[in-house]
Amino acid sequence: MAEASATWRVQVGDRETTAVHDAPAADSGPRVVFVCAHGAGGNRDDRGMLAVRDALTARGLHLVRFNFFYKEKGSGRPDPMPLLQECVAAVVARAREELRPDLLIIGGRSMGGRAASMLAADGFACDGLLLLAYPLHPAGQPEKLRDAHLPSIAVPVLCFNGTRDDLCRPDLMEAVLRRVQPTFTMHWLEGADHSFHVLKSSGRTDAQVLDEVGDATRAWVAGPVGAAGAQRDR
Repeated sequence: MAEASATWRVQVGDRETTAVHDAPAADSGPRVVFVCAHGAGGNRDDRGMLAVRDALTARGLHLVRFNFFYKEKGSGRPDPMPLLQECVAAVVARAREELRPDLLIIGGRSMGGRAASMLAADGFACDGLLLLAYPLHPAGQPEKLRDAHLPSIAVPVLCFNGTRDDLCRPDLMEAVLRRVQPTFTMHWLEGADHSFHVLKSSGRTDAQVLDEVGDATRAWVAGPVGAAGAQRDR
Protein backbone atom coordinates (compact mmCIF):
# COMPACT_ATOMS: atom_id res chain seq x y z
CA MET A 1 0.00 0.00 0.00
CA ALA A 2 1.29 3.44 -0.90
CA GLU A 3 1.91 6.10 1.71
CA ALA A 4 0.39 9.55 1.23
CA SER A 5 3.27 11.86 0.38
CA ALA A 6 1.40 15.11 0.94
CA THR A 7 -1.98 16.69 1.49
CA TRP A 8 -2.65 19.92 -0.37
CA ARG A 9 -5.18 22.68 0.07
CA VAL A 10 -6.40 23.71 -3.38
CA GLN A 11 -8.04 27.12 -3.74
CA VAL A 12 -10.33 28.12 -6.63
CA GLY A 13 -11.86 31.54 -6.14
CA ASP A 14 -13.76 31.50 -2.85
CA ARG A 15 -13.83 27.70 -2.72
CA GLU A 16 -11.26 25.30 -1.32
CA THR A 17 -10.78 21.56 -1.34
CA THR A 18 -8.15 19.01 -0.37
CA ALA A 19 -6.07 16.69 -2.50
CA VAL A 20 -3.75 13.86 -1.52
CA HIS A 21 -0.67 12.77 -3.45
CA ASP A 22 0.15 9.08 -3.18
CA ALA A 23 3.67 8.20 -4.25
CA PRO A 24 4.39 4.90 -6.01
CA ALA A 25 6.16 2.00 -4.41
CA ALA A 26 9.07 2.62 -6.79
CA ASP A 27 9.61 5.79 -8.81
CA SER A 28 11.74 5.04 -11.85
CA GLY A 29 11.56 6.05 -15.49
CA PRO A 30 9.18 8.79 -16.61
CA ARG A 31 7.15 10.35 -13.81
CA VAL A 32 3.54 9.45 -14.58
CA VAL A 33 0.88 11.31 -12.58
CA PHE A 34 -2.79 10.35 -12.60
CA VAL A 35 -5.22 12.96 -11.23
CA CYS A 36 -8.16 10.76 -10.21
CA ALA A 37 -11.62 12.19 -9.49
CA HIS A 38 -14.21 10.34 -7.41
CA GLY A 39 -17.74 9.30 -8.34
CA ALA A 40 -20.97 11.08 -7.41
CA GLY A 41 -21.62 9.17 -4.20
CA GLY A 42 -17.99 8.72 -3.23
CA ASN A 43 -15.07 10.79 -2.00
CA ARG A 44 -11.31 10.83 -2.28
CA ASP A 45 -10.97 8.19 0.50
CA ASP A 46 -13.73 5.76 -0.44
CA ARG A 47 -13.05 2.07 -0.90
CA GLY A 48 -13.05 2.20 -4.69
CA MET A 49 -10.63 5.12 -4.80
CA LEU A 50 -8.24 3.45 -2.37
CA ALA A 51 -8.37 0.20 -4.34
CA VAL A 52 -7.43 2.11 -7.51
CA ARG A 53 -4.68 3.88 -5.59
CA ASP A 54 -3.17 0.61 -4.44
CA ALA A 55 -3.38 -0.99 -7.88
CA LEU A 56 -1.75 1.92 -9.71
CA THR A 57 0.89 3.04 -7.22
CA ALA A 58 2.04 -0.59 -7.05
CA ARG A 59 2.74 -0.28 -10.77
CA GLY A 60 4.78 2.92 -10.62
CA LEU A 61 2.18 5.66 -11.06
CA HIS A 62 1.80 8.71 -8.85
CA LEU A 63 -1.84 9.24 -7.93
CA VAL A 64 -3.55 12.46 -6.87
CA ARG A 65 -7.04 12.03 -5.42
CA PHE A 66 -9.22 14.87 -4.22
CA ASN A 67 -12.69 15.86 -3.10
CA PHE A 68 -15.00 17.83 -5.32
CA PHE A 69 -16.17 21.02 -3.63
CA TYR A 70 -19.60 19.63 -2.64
CA LYS A 71 -18.06 16.61 -0.96
CA GLU A 72 -15.47 18.72 0.84
CA LYS A 73 -18.24 20.66 2.58
CA GLY A 74 -20.19 17.50 3.42
CA SER A 75 -22.98 17.78 0.85
CA GLY A 76 -24.41 14.80 -0.99
CA ARG A 77 -25.56 16.81 -4.00
CA PRO A 78 -22.94 17.01 -6.76
CA ASP A 79 -21.80 20.37 -8.06
CA PRO A 80 -22.90 21.48 -11.54
CA MET A 81 -20.72 20.03 -14.29
CA PRO A 82 -18.85 23.31 -14.99
CA LEU A 83 -17.82 23.50 -11.33
CA LEU A 84 -16.75 19.84 -11.33
CA GLN A 85 -14.56 20.58 -14.34
CA GLU A 86 -13.15 23.71 -12.69
CA CYS A 87 -12.18 21.63 -9.66
CA VAL A 88 -10.43 18.99 -11.80
CA ALA A 89 -8.51 21.72 -13.65
CA ALA A 90 -7.41 23.36 -10.39
CA VAL A 91 -6.12 20.10 -8.94
CA VAL A 92 -4.30 19.32 -12.19
CA ALA A 93 -2.61 22.72 -12.07
CA ARG A 94 -1.46 22.04 -8.50
CA ALA A 95 -0.22 18.56 -9.45
CA ARG A 96 1.82 20.02 -12.30
CA GLU A 97 3.34 22.57 -9.95
CA GLU A 98 4.12 20.13 -7.14
CA LEU A 99 5.10 17.00 -9.07
CA ARG A 100 6.31 18.19 -12.49
CA PRO A 101 5.11 15.06 -14.30
CA ASP A 102 6.64 13.73 -17.49
CA LEU A 103 3.21 12.32 -18.36
CA LEU A 104 -0.05 13.71 -16.95
CA ILE A 105 -3.22 11.60 -17.04
CA ILE A 106 -6.64 12.86 -15.99
CA GLY A 107 -9.81 10.89 -15.31
CA GLY A 108 -11.43 9.00 -12.49
CA ARG A 109 -14.42 7.00 -11.39
CA SER A 110 -17.86 7.40 -12.93
CA MET A 111 -18.98 11.06 -12.66
CA GLY A 112 -15.43 12.21 -11.95
CA GLY A 113 -14.20 10.51 -15.10
CA ARG A 114 -17.03 12.05 -17.07
CA ALA A 115 -16.04 15.55 -15.88
CA ALA A 116 -12.44 14.90 -16.91
CA SER A 117 -13.56 13.51 -20.27
CA MET A 118 -15.47 16.71 -21.02
CA LEU A 119 -12.32 18.72 -20.28
CA ALA A 120 -10.33 16.46 -22.60
CA ALA A 121 -12.94 16.86 -25.34
CA ASP A 122 -12.48 20.63 -25.07
CA GLY A 123 -8.72 20.28 -25.62
CA PHE A 124 -7.53 20.42 -22.00
CA ALA A 125 -3.78 19.76 -21.91
CA CYS A 126 -3.04 16.20 -20.77
CA ASP A 127 -1.30 13.11 -22.10
CA GLY A 128 -4.14 10.65 -21.57
CA LEU A 129 -7.60 10.05 -20.15
CA LEU A 130 -8.27 7.10 -17.81
CA LEU A 131 -11.96 6.31 -17.26
CA LEU A 132 -13.04 3.93 -14.51
CA ALA A 133 -16.69 2.86 -14.88
CA TYR A 134 -17.70 5.55 -17.35
CA PRO A 135 -21.42 6.37 -16.75
CA LEU A 136 -22.68 6.12 -20.32
CA HIS A 137 -26.28 6.57 -19.15
CA PRO A 138 -28.21 6.81 -15.87
CA ALA A 139 -29.24 3.51 -14.33
CA GLY A 140 -32.43 2.27 -15.98
CA GLN A 141 -32.38 5.08 -18.56
CA PRO A 142 -30.32 3.80 -21.51
CA GLU A 143 -31.95 6.34 -23.83
CA LYS A 144 -30.15 9.21 -22.02
CA LEU A 145 -26.69 8.69 -23.47
CA ARG A 146 -23.73 10.76 -22.28
CA ASP A 147 -21.70 10.21 -25.42
CA ALA A 148 -21.88 13.37 -27.54
CA HIS A 149 -18.43 14.65 -26.57
CA LEU A 150 -16.55 11.34 -26.67
CA PRO A 151 -15.66 11.42 -30.40
CA SER A 152 -13.96 14.82 -29.87
CA ILE A 153 -11.33 13.44 -27.46
CA ALA A 154 -7.99 13.38 -29.26
CA VAL A 155 -5.67 12.14 -26.49
CA PRO A 156 -5.26 8.41 -25.78
CA VAL A 157 -8.16 7.04 -23.74
CA LEU A 158 -8.39 3.85 -21.69
CA CYS A 159 -11.93 3.11 -20.52
CA PHE A 160 -12.78 0.31 -18.08
CA ASN A 161 -16.35 -0.86 -17.60
CA GLY A 162 -17.75 -4.04 -16.18
CA THR A 163 -20.02 -6.19 -18.31
CA ARG A 164 -22.63 -6.01 -15.47
CA ASP A 165 -22.44 -2.22 -15.12
CA ASP A 166 -25.99 -0.85 -14.97
CA LEU A 167 -24.73 2.57 -16.07
CA CYS A 168 -23.05 1.28 -19.23
CA ARG A 169 -24.93 -1.24 -21.35
CA PRO A 170 -22.29 -3.03 -23.44
CA ASP A 171 -24.22 -2.95 -26.73
CA LEU A 172 -24.75 0.80 -26.41
CA MET A 173 -21.08 1.43 -25.63
CA GLU A 174 -20.01 -0.75 -28.56
CA ALA A 175 -22.12 1.48 -30.84
CA VAL A 176 -20.40 4.58 -29.41
CA LEU A 177 -16.98 3.02 -29.99
CA ARG A 178 -17.62 3.04 -33.73
CA ARG A 179 -17.59 6.85 -33.63
CA VAL A 180 -14.65 7.65 -31.35
CA GLN A 181 -11.00 8.28 -32.25
CA PRO A 182 -8.70 5.30 -32.94
CA THR A 183 -6.80 6.19 -29.75
CA PHE A 184 -9.83 5.24 -27.61
CA THR A 185 -9.27 1.82 -26.00
CA MET A 186 -12.19 0.00 -24.39
CA HIS A 187 -11.43 -2.67 -21.79
CA TRP A 188 -14.34 -4.78 -20.60
CA LEU A 189 -14.06 -6.31 -17.13
CA GLU A 190 -15.92 -9.58 -17.43
CA GLY A 191 -18.61 -10.01 -14.79
CA ALA A 192 -17.86 -6.76 -12.94
CA ASP A 193 -20.50 -4.23 -11.92
CA HIS A 194 -20.25 -0.42 -11.66
CA SER A 195 -18.09 -0.77 -8.53
CA PHE A 196 -15.84 -3.37 -10.23
CA HIS A 197 -17.33 -6.02 -7.93
CA VAL A 198 -17.68 -9.58 -9.22
CA LEU A 199 -19.93 -12.34 -7.93
CA LYS A 200 -18.39 -15.37 -6.22
CA SER A 201 -19.89 -17.49 -9.00
CA SER A 202 -17.60 -15.73 -11.50
CA GLY A 203 -14.65 -17.70 -10.19
CA ARG A 204 -12.50 -14.67 -9.44
CA THR A 205 -12.21 -11.92 -6.83
CA ASP A 206 -12.49 -8.14 -6.76
CA ALA A 207 -8.74 -8.01 -6.10
CA GLN A 208 -8.09 -9.89 -9.34
CA VAL A 209 -10.26 -7.37 -11.21
CA LEU A 210 -8.15 -4.52 -9.81
CA ASP A 211 -4.99 -6.38 -10.83
CA GLU A 212 -6.42 -6.54 -14.35
CA VAL A 213 -7.06 -2.79 -14.23
CA GLY A 214 -3.56 -2.12 -12.95
CA ASP A 215 -1.79 -4.31 -15.51
CA ALA A 216 -3.79 -2.92 -18.44
CA THR A 217 -3.14 0.65 -17.28
CA ARG A 218 0.58 0.05 -16.99
CA ALA A 219 0.69 -1.38 -20.54
CA TRP A 220 -1.36 1.57 -21.85
CA VAL A 221 0.97 4.09 -20.21
CA ALA A 222 4.01 2.34 -21.67
CA GLY A 223 2.36 2.23 -25.10
CA PRO A 224 -0.07 4.87 -26.42
CA VAL A 225 0.40 7.43 -23.62
CA GLY A 226 4.18 7.26 -23.73
CA ALA A 227 4.18 7.50 -27.51
CA ALA A 228 1.89 10.54 -27.40
CA GLY A 229 4.14 12.17 -24.83
CA ALA A 230 7.23 11.54 -26.94
CA GLN A 231 5.51 13.03 -29.97
CA ARG A 232 4.55 16.10 -27.93
CA ASP A 233 8.15 16.66 -26.77
CA ARG A 234 9.65 16.62 -30.25
